[in-house]
Amino acid sequence: MSTRELTILTDVSMITCVVQRDKADEVIAAAQEVGAQGATVHFGSGSGPRERLGLLGLAVDVEKEVITILCGDDQLDSIFEKMYFAGELDVPGGGIIYVTQLEKAATFVPKEVLDRVNQRGISND
Repeated sequence: MSTRELTILTDVSMITCVVQRDKADEVIAAAQEVGAQGATVHFGSGSGPRERLGLLGLAVDVEKEVITILCGDDQLDSIFEKMYFAGELDVPGGGIIYVTQLEKAATFVPKEVLDRVNQRGISND
């Protein structure tokens, strides 16, 4: 019978990026270029001053793509910057990106990776 273990990760952040529809693939590809391991995408709708373009100034629902990436704090700045520019968030109405510091996270971490981290003297709890 195998022994199950829980590996707690600290120094982890969650990047959330809301972009215009059909931009998520570009944003994820840019994040992966600098080390992001994966992403979760879901759809949302929002409203704001830029969405008041319908007949008679009625609000028009606009679908957005919401990208969530978990990454180590050592990778945070480079991934954040790549996502910002790939999502064209530097233009009005382009979207928003923000970071949430996580207290802890847990997922499967291969033994080889844990061994490498522990050899460098970084705690995994």
